Amino acid sequence: MTVKELYEKLCSPDFQNTEAGDLFYNFFIYRYPAEMEYQMRQEIEDFQKNLIRPTNYVDVLTLNLFDEFCAYLDQKRFLRHPSMLKYLLDKEATAPENARSVQDTLTRNAHSEEFVRWLHERILSHIDQKDEYKRPYVFLTGVGSMFPYLRVNELLALYEDHNETGRYKIIVFYPGERDDNSFKLFGSIADHHTYRATLLIND
Repeated sequence: MTVKELYEKLCSPDFQNTEAGDLFYNFFIYRYPAEMEYQMRQEIEDFQKNLIRPTNYVDVLTLNLFDEFCAYLDQKRFLRHPSMLKYLLDKEATAPENARSVQDTLTRNAHSEEFVRWLHERILSHIDQKDEYKRPYVFLTGVGSMFPYLRVNELLALYEDHNETGRYKIIVFYPGERDDNSFKLFGSIADHHTYRATLLIND
């Protein structure tokens, strides 16, 4: 699916209807070559600007997974430290031999119920707004930056208990290649099965 075709699909009233289709599968993967990363970032910004115009009145929430993870860690206390993020950065910077321990801590927190709930609350605070705009979409970006702490298939599984499938669709922007039922991040890192996600392709 080209970028233009994706935009046309996002503008479609049928696709905007969150209660239509398979209500158990509201995750959609848009795959693109890793070398298009910076171009896709601009395209995503353009999608947001164009979709909110009067012809659509669609207000999209874009969540950069890595940025959200950093924000989550920054507000989380750790022992006497007000920011776990700052603590971990300082720990690794002052003693590089702690790098493995820091990575393990980051991975554990990325898979935590608290972080998944942080994402869910960010989504609900957006779609629960009461005004003239429709909010059927959440764009999820930054999945490449989250490697190796959290893979897409792991996130989809972790989010299952929170997912309100009839209220929004999550569009995952994935820089990589498809390999049968699996994906390869950046075209080289196996991401295993993507678990309950629909690949956006030409209809």
